[in-house]
Amino acid sequence: MRQKFWAIIPLALIIALLVLAKTKEKVSSVAAACTPMNYTGSVESENIGTFFGQKVAVPTLAEAEYNSAVLGVADSERRWVEVDLSEQRLRAWDGNELFLETAISTGLPWWPTPTGEFRIWVKLRSTKMEGGEGKYYYNLPNVPYVMYFEGSGIPRYRGYGLHGTYWHNSFGTPRSHGCVNLPTPVAQRLYSWTTPVIPDGKGVVFADENNKGTRIVIHD
Repeated sequence: MRQKFWAIIPLALIIALLVLAKTKEKVSSVAAACTPMNYTGSVESENIGTFFGQKVAVPTLAEAEYNSAVLGVADSERRWVEVDLSEQRLRAWDGNELFLETAISTGLPWWPTPTGEFRIWVKLRSTKMEGGEGKYYYNLPNVPYVMYFEGSGIPRYRGYGLHGTYWHNSFGTPRSHGCVNLPTPVAQRLYSWTTPVIPDGKGVVFADENNKGTRIVIHD
């Protein structure tokens, strides 16, 4: 009897792993990452948010706090952002010069950050994000310095982006629903450095042929 019991354990383990893989595949193929509630870029008055069942304080964001574009050593088409998932690091390259490097938090295993080559398609000074279920539910007003990207078969409605983070400080480890979480001061610098160039005094800008978005390369 004992031998039969131990004999079925490997089979049960294999079945469990296959079910888990299928579930992760399904979640990653249909679930949105960090979809904004709107695209106005405006600052809201809410001061309490929710992240994974915990209440979090929302920092005060000044409506008039906007940043002009940062000039680099290279033209905007030679600027690009590298996201290294295995190292949980982001590097922004200004031609051959390193503009900045930082620890980040990307997607958890069941909400993976996609790999490939992407372009920023919209930048928002601030937006509210809400999603997830159960203990993974989040409701986060005034997520700052948001840079949504698309490409490599990932459409914009999936809601993947780079953005500032006030609800955790676990940079260097996966923590998100698929977005790339940045320390807010770093996100502010990146937001001002990347394209599309955001007009002074505006809280939102969409990329177009005359104002293209910065290239983002995400790899394992």
